[in-house]
Amino acid sequence: MTTTTTTFTDVYMSPRLLAPGGTAADLATHELRYGPLSYGDPDGLLRTVAESGLTGRGGAAFPTYRKLVAVADASRRTGRAPVAVANGAEGEPASRKDKTLLRLSPHLVLDGLQLAARAVGAGEAHLAVEDGASYLESALAQRNDPLEVKVVRLPKRFLSGQASALAQYVSGNAPLPRHQRPPVRERGVHKAPTLVQNVETLAHLALVARYGADWFRSAGTPTQPGSTLCTLHVPNREVRVVEAPFGLPLNRLLPLRGTSAVLVGGYHGTWIPTAEAAQRTLDAGDLGAGVLAALPTDRCGVAETARILRYLALQSAGQCGPCLNGLPRIASAFQTLATPGPQANTRQDVARWSGLVDGRGACHHPDGTVRLVRSALTTFAAELDAHARGLCTTTDRTPLLPIPNEAH
Repeated sequence: MTTTTTTFTDVYMSPRLLAPGGTAADLATHELRYGPLSYGDPDGLLRTVAESGLTGRGGAAFPTYRKLVAVADASRRTGRAPVAVANGAEGEPASRKDKTLLRLSPHLVLDGLQLAARAVGAGEAHLAVEDGASYLESALAQRNDPLEVKVVRLPKRFLSGQASALAQYVSGNAPLPRHQRPPVRERGVHKAPTLVQNVETLAHLALVARYGADWFRSAGTPTQPGSTLCTLHVPNREVRVVEAPFGLPLNRLLPLRGTSAVLVGGYHGTWIPTAEAAQRTLDAGDLGAGVLAALPTDRCGVAETARILRYLALQSAGQCGPCLNGLPRIASAFQTLATPGPQANTRQDVARWSGLVDGRGACHHPDGTVRLVRSALTTFAAELDAHARGLCTTTDRTPLLPIPNEAH
């Protein structure tokens, strides 16, 4: 599926992260806009980050301060200099936010990477991306950073950006997730303590270092301060990347009239009914990869979910039972549910199998997949009932969400 991306930076708040007008900022323009970067005292930066309440923008919303401190502590315990990795993989097919940020504001990300590396005492730094490596290498050539940054070209797979898979690949191995003990913050790239931080988080970090915690908290809510980048999917419109403060009502971001459900968080996210979405705000707890997609009433949410599940099953690393056996079985059964006609006990089987794979994988890929499954079983229950009677209440078979290499 070919899609274009339009960036709207001034609709919901004054832009912080993205270059105005959708024009990429070179180093001179970047420094004119934001001012020069002052590294200052690493301990002072850590205090400021803690006061800001900045959390990760890669999906888990983990406090950035705690991750930085954990890597620094692991370095002191092991006596090994950490490795800092900026994660720009964005393997989530429906997301465009990280690619857009790297295209428009690469130097903001690179500033954040230098600051994070200094804060943890890193001896090497990497920027990992699927696309745009040559452009980013050109941006790096403009700079005179204290720590050299190497651009790592990642294979285009859903799990390439998973922290342990990313650490494996930077180490020279296949990009396959491994079990989370010990975590990469203690034993990652070349078995050294490793900081893996999403590129959007690093861009926010560069702004927090410049303008302080109070400035960062002037957007968002007291419990979820700051702003975030979102990728919006609306039928018959270009895919849009916007910056919005936490706490903004979802109906300000997506037109909900004529829709039946909203996907929040991407392919490891959740479907919620439109009536519920109308009462929701932008929340870091469920935003995941920053994807929001509005499903029109004439599109079948069961069929849309079946497409995503087939993709997720094919993208598994195939290293553990939940991925090797569970996800393909669930995806196949959901395809049966998406086809109107007799379904026997298929719906009950899907629910049962989801429980069997949850929490048992080498990584969180099975967990995220069954999160999507469970939300679809609930949100599209009425449509599932219609399918069981041999009917589909929708009329438009046009896919809403992108699946790489899928023929249409």
